Amino acid sequence: MTEQEMTEPVYVLENVRRVFDASGRSPVVAVDNLSLTLEKGARLGIVGESGSGKSTLIRMMAALDRPTSGTIRFHGRPIEGLPERRLGFLRAKVQMVFQDPRSSLNPRMTVGDIICEPLRSRLLRTRSDIPTDRGARLAKVLDAVGLPADSGKRYPHEFSGGQRQRIAIARALAPSPEVLIADEPVSALDVSVRAQVLNLLDHLVDDFGLTLVFVSHDLMVVRHICNEVLVMRRGKVEEAGPTEHVYAAPAAAYTAELLAAVPRIRLD
Repeated sequence: MTEQEMTEPVYVLENVRRVFDASGRSPVVAVDNLSLTLEKGARLGIVGESGSGKSTLIRMMAALDRPTSGTIRFHGRPIEGLPERRLGFLRAKVQMVFQDPRSSLNPRMTVGDIICEPLRSRLLRTRSDIPTDRGARLAKVLDAVGLPADSGKRYPHEFSGGQRQRIAIARALAPSPEVLIADEPVSALDVSVRAQVLNLLDHLVDDFGLTLVFVSHDLMVVRHICNEVLVMRRGKVEEAGPTEHVYAAPAAAYTAELLAAVPRIRLD
């Protein structure tokens, strides 16, 4: 990482708007003139009800979708208009963990092949910061997520839901990313294992020096793992600030409603 990358924000979003055309109906504004600065090492939670625009926002940050207007810069480099062949720098640095590990893991591949798949990407092969010893990297990330060393020889269906999400996290860690974007990573899990996975993510962010973007509809979960929170509603930012401050004294009525409505779960 260059000296400039060490000091400048990881992401800067300016007036980002995403509008979807709806056949025969009015266009749907998923994200509406949103601006955001994400500093290195931040733990940002994005919360809001279904349809608030939070998943669209992170898809644009990961260059899986493009804004209708506005700019998204990653370490000062605009990404919103780049073709996939020029996004190698972003693919190497930004990895995602999705909501449902059952659907995000290829059932016909071994766990070892799944985890090492990002290391074989043509976009990443020329980067000097990508691990080249796949066996050593596999062993390291399996250990980091608390899975047995022989897990790489097995298949996803042989694991529980919580273990499959650990596999998905290990795959995200394999190429040594800088940013981890987690999209509702515990909402598909049993309540009994949610706290385990959240605590694992909490430790991994510190151990691997990650910048975290964590999406959830549950403000209590975000409070456990994030020090900053952005509350979205209908594509707009309702409130943003330090998590503890927003939790203790929400300025927006919508944030207060979310806090009052979400059941509290034990996270220790």
